[in-house]
Amino acid sequence: MTQQASPPLSDLELERYARHIVLPEIGGAGQQKLKRARVLVIGAGGLGAPVLSYLAAAGIGTIGIVDDDTVSLSNLQRQVIHDTDGIGRAKVESAARSLARINPNIRVETHALRLDADNAGALIAAYDLVVDGSDNFATRYLLADTCAAEHRPLVTAAVGRFDGSLTVLKPFARDAAGNAQPGYRDLFPEPPPAGLVPSCAEAGIVGALTGVMGTLQAMEVIKLVTGIGEPLIGRLLLYDALSARFDTIKYRAARR
Repeated sequence: MTQQASPPLSDLELERYARHIVLPEIGGAGQQKLKRARVLVIGAGGLGAPVLSYLAAAGIGTIGIVDDDTVSLSNLQRQVIHDTDGIGRAKVESAARSLARINPNIRVETHALRLDADNAGALIAAYDLVVDGSDNFATRYLLADTCAAEHRPLVTAAVGRFDGSLTVLKPFARDAAGNAQPGYRDLFPEPPPAGLVPSCAEAGIVGALTGVMGTLQAMEVIKLVTGIGEPLIGRLLLYDALSARFDTIKYRAARR
């Protein structure tokens, strides 16, 4: 979608984002791109918490949050955007309150719903870029397929117990050599059979792991919006928390 021009950064914004602006790779122009950006985050849970916090702090102008759940006590071990007083409150509202405290200059749009085939297309088309912080395979595949159809970059991550993975998807684009860039189904052609992969509630998860992976997702968003660095397109980043080891696997698009 075409970004609208944003007003100049105010004196307070210049001070708030001074550590960005002094970076030659970002500067004032890059900060304006962040201010103009519209980013949709699916899930205000373990991954969504650090993603939303760091995108708000970075000055993403409009952040959309999709989640149909409410805050529970067992969430608070990892979903640090919520607090004890928020138990029972809708996650989108709890998250929006936190983001307003972090940065009052941004706009937060809440969508208290579950993403499905009926609403995904219109919702995703209203944003420039999407972040997947969901916790189930049905949503991941729906999100990946819809983002590909709507030509929206997708930053997707997954976590389990002590391990995490992360990649960036732009299957509607081509690389510098003219080759099609890979999509989610090039990496994971089909979802696993139901019940094969245990949920976090069943298998457990270290809270800090979601912080690591969600923060990496936020960094990929900042790179995509500002046009700096090399996003994780065609590369799957793997993190093993127990051995403190990162590995990267390259993958390609199937012929099409």
